[in-house]
Amino acid sequence: MENPLRPVLELAAESHASDIHIKTGRAAVLRINGDLIECNFNVTSTCIDKILQLLLNNEKRKKYEETGDVDLSYAEKGVGRFRVNVHRQRGTPAITMRFVKSNILNFTQLGLPPSIKKITEMERGIVFVTGTTGSGKSTTLASIINNINETKRKHIITIEDPIEYEFSDINSIIEQREVGLDTISFDSAFISSLRQDPDIIVIGEMRGRESFDCALKAADTGHLVFSTLHTSNASQSINRILDLYDAIEHNSLRQALSANLAAVVSQRLIPKSTGKGVAPAVEIMFNTPTVAALLLENKLDKLPAAIEGGKNEGMQSFNQALMNLIKDGIITEEAALHYATNTESLKMNLKGVFLGRENKILG
Repeated sequence: MENPLRPVLELAAESHASDIHIKTGRAAVLRINGDLIECNFNVTSTCIDKILQLLLNNEKRKKYEETGDVDLSYAEKGVGRFRVNVHRQRGTPAITMRFVKSNILNFTQLGLPPSIKKITEMERGIVFVTGTTGSGKSTTLASIINNINETKRKHIITIEDPIEYEFSDINSIIEQREVGLDTISFDSAFISSLRQDPDIIVIGEMRGRESFDCALKAADTGHLVFSTLHTSNASQSINRILDLYDAIEHNSLRQALSANLAAVVSQRLIPKSTGKGVAPAVEIMFNTPTVAALLLENKLDKLPAAIEGGKNEGMQSFNQALMNLIKDGIITEEAALHYATNTESLKMNLKGVFLGRENKILG
């Protein structure tokens, strides 16, 4: 069958586009350096039907027809690999494709802070890599896993929907399971993984209470668990987990988090000052004794101060990350202010005013 997708996929790769939007009845649109650019690829209903035939096997088509949404991965020979979401809008098919680079970049190439390497030294606990859609969290997580793969002998099991980055065994053994192809669901695969002698379990997304219960059990029995969350910072990530449970359970859950949480890495992509590409601004929170105590005592509002004051322990806040990027000339002050969590605080920092963290975070 003729492949109507190939021309637009080739154009996306050549243009360094991050995403492709295909909608019935209009030209396809590429996201390049954060901007949406229309391209010369008109999508008729006949064209999109051919694309769906190319993308969807019988199982995926059935799910799409039943639910209106389906996720999958697609590889175009000689072009690259794409993460795909097929959905309906106004009763017609639409497709979003994200270009997934085949080579996994290291921490330096991605512009990640050096303290990220501490995560690869951990033996147990739960690590969350968080951010909004398109923030690069999957890329960062892949880089962490590949660093472990290059430097340690571990048995790593990933559970994904769909598989994004394909790993090759280097020093570790990596098994990648795709939901719908290799297993029926995230939760069933997670439960089964505990019987497969893993050292590290990577679950593509923490989707509910059952997943988190499994993660706690795995961490409590000496495993290292990685997952992603659609949250914008460390404090919000803790609150999102608490929201999975009834209020009466929150005290015991905070105890479990204080014992089993290892780190939270939150990421945003900021346009570079050159106008070409983006740079990650990364907040890192490690479960230091101070952080563990704040979790136990339900003082989540003081986590940002603990992160700000934990530089010697490898932590940094978004504002600290933004200041470093400005100092290095990678991003502009205007871009930093646009993406900052605390704009007023960053404005003060840019003027050379730094408020000392609370003398007594605890108490």
